[in-house]
Amino acid sequence: MTQKTQPNYTFALTVVIIVCFLIGFVTTMNNSMIGFCKTVFNLTEAQGQLVNSAFYGAYALSIPFALMMNKIGYKMTLVLGLAVVGLGFVINYFGISTNLDAAQTTIYNIFLASMCCVALGIVMLQLVANPYVMVLGAPEKGAFRMTLSQALNSVATTLAPMFITYFIIAGKSEDQLSGNDVTVPFLGLGIFTFLLCIILYFLKLPEIKEEEQAADNGDTREYKSSVFKYPHVWFGAFAIFMYMGLEIGIPSMLSAYFDSKPDLGGKAEDFLPLYWGGMMVGRFIGAGVLSKYQPRHLLTVCLLGGAACVGISFVLPGMAAVYAMLAAGLFHSVMWPLIFNLGLQELGPHTKAASGIINMGVIGAATLPLLMGVVVDHTGVGMAICMMFIYYLYVIWFCWKGSKVGLKG
Repeated sequence: MTQKTQPNYTFALTVVIIVCFLIGFVTTMNNSMIGFCKTVFNLTEAQGQLVNSAFYGAYALSIPFALMMNKIGYKMTLVLGLAVVGLGFVINYFGISTNLDAAQTTIYNIFLASMCCVALGIVMLQLVANPYVMVLGAPEKGAFRMTLSQALNSVATTLAPMFITYFIIAGKSEDQLSGNDVTVPFLGLGIFTFLLCIILYFLKLPEIKEEEQAADNGDTREYKSSVFKYPHVWFGAFAIFMYMGLEIGIPSMLSAYFDSKPDLGGKAEDFLPLYWGGMMVGRFIGAGVLSKYQPRHLLTVCLLGGAACVGISFVLPGMAAVYAMLAAGLFHSVMWPLIFNLGLQELGPHTKAASGIINMGVIGAATLPLLMGVVVDHTGVGMAICMMFIYYLYVIWFCWKGSKVGLKG
């Protein structure tokens, strides 16, 4: 009797984890470009927030992309996603570098269009990266691989603002900055992405057969006929929508906060790594805490902690207020998986469809910061930051009420 050997997927896993790093890096880099764009293109706060709208608006296609994935498979979706990301960066390079004499509005629109293209690829990558991390290796070490990929994703979110500071702004004064400063660094990212795309195209990756996995679970419970009959899924999608206003709200408003208080000195981009670094630390801590406490209790603590940080920032002077806001990242760090977990309760065969629905809530990052930007332009940054308390309140309601609607017991 011969023992079945586990294929060696070490190299393939390394490449896929690099893809996870790329997802975090590009996502946070985009948000960190707001201050740069406001300066270069002389934008209002609302116009600057279009950077978020162009990027996160792509998540409205989460469900169509999931259907496409079912047609072409996980591997081709992964390869296509990388190709689209690379294409977006190349469009940025040629679109801006060949239109330097055009109006600033035209160059800004080219930038937004290129980042929307990049975002379309990122949405595809997010659909398939985590499932591949789970299957590329021994099943009993799947949780370790997932934790490792998420940790590197967090490292990427911390490094991305530094990329903006040292490779794009690069010590230039506001008068020296131009739209052309992004072209070469972005072209480098595009070339790197295309190389990953080519490598993955020729790599042999295992097939992911979710139907067989579901059958192996031996679940005999009865489920409703459609995911649309589970109200908590839709409440969960809106909770993710509101959560994105929290996660993206602080880094998106930081530039406006510094603009409103010129005595602070420095630039918002210099302090963004502290926020994303806090989220990284929080995720490492959360990996050890999540298994010991009930999701609802831990989510409540995080929500109250984040709200307290934002509230305290209104009464502290100078840079102390900035540091208080940035500390909220520590509490925001584990909210996403906790909200997702509550939204996916007791769904059985509908879990995959529900994941697509809840994932669409990410468009909150495309709309809420834009709305906050409009508020900044008309009433000031303080009122915009106060809007975050509404987001906290809804997620608390979902935690204890909305996530239980329609469920047995």
